[in-house]
Amino acid sequence: MSIAETIEQLVAPVLSNLGIELVDVESHSGHLKLTIDREPKLDLGAISEATAAVSHALDEADIVPGGRYELEVSSPGVERRLRRPEHFSRFVGSDIAVRLRSGTGRDGERRFEGRLTAADAAGITIEVPSAGADQRRISYEDLDRAHTIFDWRAALASAPSVPPRHERRDARPSAADRSRAAAAARTAREPAGSDEAHHQNPGRTTRTSSR
Repeated sequence: MSIAETIEQLVAPVLSNLGIELVDVESHSGHLKLTIDREPKLDLGAISEATAAVSHALDEADIVPGGRYELEVSSPGVERRLRRPEHFSRFVGSDIAVRLRSGTGRDGERRFEGRLTAADAAGITIEVPSAGADQRRISYEDLDRAHTIFDWRAALASAPSVPPRHERRDARPSAADRSRAAAAARTAREPAGSDEAHHQNPGRTTRTSSR
């Protein structure tokens, strides 16, 4: 079992007790990155609470090699990584991007995008427009990485207007445009009366341990 899997087993129940879902765990050279989420929304207070609880659990269990680590806890952002069957089931009907494990794609094709049309305990089905709306069945064992795709153009179309820009019609939205569109999309989803400031990623906290 990898260190990331060990950490996931340890902290998932801790976060669940706080009403928070553990979405992903990444571990690289002493840097631990945890992605968490909570419905209807995840605020900075919840992220800080989760960081303290996870840090305490890690220190008590002493499972990080060498005892030194930097912990980063953040929200999923507008494009969310999909790892477990329940993640895919939640986003059926959404557009996603996938990367397959080496040697598993058709004719060497490992990366493609499409509409997630079905998900069950064994795998997923994606409708791929670039292949003539071909329905592709993929087992979870063949998936290397997957994430949702945020529709920047649709969000920009519904965002408050800004002065016109002289650019090609088909150009990719700028970083500023994407940030504005993401903010507008989140505002539309939040309850009325919310006055909390948000960014593309609602928040992130870090904590360093040197036990």
